[in-house]
Amino acid sequence: MGGLGDPLPTAGRLLAIDLGEVRVGLAVSDPGQVLAAPTETLHVPRNQDAPLIDALVNAIDRNEAAGVVVGYPRTLEGREGTAARRARTIADALRERTGLPVALVDERFTTVEAERVLLDADLSRAERKDTVDRVAASVMLQSVLESQRRNRAG
Repeated sequence: MGGLGDPLPTAGRLLAIDLGEVRVGLAVSDPGQVLAAPTETLHVPRNQDAPLIDALVNAIDRNEAAGVVVGYPRTLEGREGTAARRARTIADALRERTGLPVALVDERFTTVEAERVLLDADLSRAERKDTVDRVAASVMLQSVLESQRRNRAG
């Protein structure tokens, strides 16, 4: 998982954000940064980032996050497309509004992995649609936690 932006704290809850155009999935870690858990899905108006940023700041406060991870959806070639530019803009706004460290993390395959997990759990299509974004955020956050643990151990 490649990361850009701020170094994340090694203690305290991390909040992960899987940005979508219609739904935004959130996941949070425990304070010891061992496990990531899906928490909620925000439904946001299309092309209106101001209310989304307000909702994310509220979620950061509610979850008492010490740091934030934002999914950074590069293209398969590794380039920054429209969605990645939006992620960078939102990450910058969250850093400015909260004063917390915010890291952008490659999320190209998290939704695919989340879909696989939900299919294995035998969820219906409607249940998967409602859950996939927060599970994708959880998959992304768990990868970050494992990467940080390896870096501390190595």
